[in-house]
Amino acid sequence: MGRPKGSKSTYRFYTAKEKYGIITPILENKKSSESVSKETGINSGTLIRWVHQYLDGGIEALENKRKPGNQLAKYSSKKELSEIERLEYENLLLRIENERLKKGYTTKEADLAKRKK
Repeated sequence: MGRPKGSKSTYRFYTAKEKYGIITPILENKKSSESVSKETGINSGTLIRWVHQYLDGGIEALENKRKPGNQLAKYSSKKELSEIERLEYENLLLRIENERLKKGYTTKEADLAKRKK
């Protein structure tokens, strides 16, 4: 069924420091994961996972493993780009092209592969 049309997603990324700050009361046995969950609006299962990650690997284990979203989307949705944004956009396009060439893809081959689907 999905979420209603037009609503904003509440999915949020937290930095390792933010995660540590949120789970500190749980680590110090001052609060339960359920009470911290009610205060922050973060699922208690997520909080428990963060606690286990911290206990297993320290604050480095709380770092996000992947970057969120499409990097080009923020540039393509704007009508006009500033000079710095235009250069960043061109830089990203060149990086993508460079990665494709490293893997042996050309732009024409990528377009043909899309059309076949």
